[in-house]
Amino acid sequence: MWRVMGLVFFGDRLHFVDEKARTFRLDALRAFLLQKGIALYDTATAVRRLKDNASDKYLEITARTDIAAMLRCRPTLQALVTTGQKATDTLLETLAAFAPTIAPPVVGGYVGFGFEGRSLRFYRMPSTSRAYPLALDKKASCYAAMFRELGMR
Repeated sequence: MWRVMGLVFFGDRLHFVDEKARTFRLDALRAFLLQKGIALYDTATAVRRLKDNASDKYLEITARTDIAAMLRCRPTLQALVTTGQKATDTLLETLAAFAPTIAPPVVGGYVGFGFEGRSLRFYRMPSTSRAYPLALDKKASCYAAMFRELGMR
């Protein structure tokens, strides 16, 4: 994720990377997210791993995030974004409670939906995981287009 953000906003995939410490520069990330108005949260508040690996395929969602409550607390929020199939499926299930006709967006695209008089967008972006078989520059291009559409870039 942070290599994509570095490419999109700074033209440098290592912008948020501390190469010497082999980690990300958290202070720079926090400042960037605050400055851009980007919030990050999971689509689930409780999960169970069915196998001892990082694959979402073996992830059981035991409690979904209360998206409606989150949207009420964030009146300036313009869009919800998912970066993987499990998150997309979970969000679609959650949105069905107040946007029952919402269709899944294509990867790199969005669908509009309404929430309590607000018009919002739901973007389905490519996973930023190294395991996702798409070149980093192509992932960054998708994200750059989304941020342009949202007036954030």
